[in-house]
Amino acid sequence: MTNHDHIKLTSSELSVLFGLYMKETLAVCVNSYFLEHVETPEIRSCLEYSLNLSESHIVTLKKIYHEEDLPTPTGFTEQDVNTKAPRLFSDEMILHYVLNIGIMGLTSYSVVLPSTTRNDIRTHVTSWLHSSTDLFNRATNLLLEKGLYIRPPYIPYPKQTEFVNKQHFLAGWIGEQRPLTSNEISLLFMNLYRNTLGGSLLTGFSQIAQSKEVRKFMTRGTEIAKHHSAIFSKFLAESNLATPVSSNLTVTTSQEPVFSDKLLMFHTDSLNNAGIGFYGQSLAGSPRRDLATAYSRLLIETGEFVTDGAQIMISNGWLEKPPSAPDRKDLAKG
Repeated sequence: MTNHDHIKLTSSELSVLFGLYMKETLAVCVNSYFLEHVETPEIRSCLEYSLNLSESHIVTLKKIYHEEDLPTPTGFTEQDVNTKAPRLFSDEMILHYVLNIGIMGLTSYSVVLPSTTRNDIRTHVTSWLHSSTDLFNRATNLLLEKGLYIRPPYIPYPKQTEFVNKQHFLAGWIGEQRPLTSNEISLLFMNLYRNTLGGSLLTGFSQIAQSKEVRKFMTRGTEIAKHHSAIFSKFLAESNLATPVSSNLTVTTSQEPVFSDKLLMFHTDSLNNAGIGFYGQSLAGSPRRDLATAYSRLLIETGEFVTDGAQIMISNGWLEKPPSAPDRKDLAKG
């Protein structure tokens, strides 16, 4: 008998398990397809490592569901992917995608770990956080080795310690604006990078979506990503900072369906929800008022896009319901 046999999973832990199962089964579908087309041996090795991590996580999650006598979520299966479909993305795009899997894993596991209580769940999540760190480092090292890594802008080293002594530090709407801080630069750059990668991904999705409604939604997402990228580039350019973007995030002209529309919508929803989190962090870390205003607007736009996506999933029966509290009012009706 283990030391957690008598301890039920909390609502937070049920939420963690459900969310991770959905994301890991999606990752298996996407990585399995990429493995059919990746040609660069080193990128293939990195991709195989990512796939193996997701497959092992699913085994653990299924074991927990079985031990707790809980229904296992449907998630995504081989029915949601056509691994034999023609190539959709370049090897370089695939490697950047794997890097982003590592980044998303670092973010999600570090966020959910404090909401877990039971020792076995904390142990698993901690282990998965470490493996995401390893994946991130592997992908980063490979991008650096191949000269594909997109570095944030450089700024001169400070020569002395300074303290803010003017309210102008917070200004940004009218008149002369102060230069961006290193933190503001970092946030702008990472949001630019994520939108560039996301725009390329949704461009591919728009070509392979099977329903007109989903194709239109993906095209709209591509335009939103371009719009947001332009805003971040403008802020950086105004401070005379280079805004490099990769020309290797290429998409082929293939239109043959690769993933189910259900998977495409969930994947896009996950990316946008993560984006909302990143924008919230950026808002908190950007004292200049014009930046804060821009992030606030972008948060609203992204939130509206997420809501519209959820409505599409619900109307098509694609949105799997997470564990929920009982409806006491309905139960009281007898």
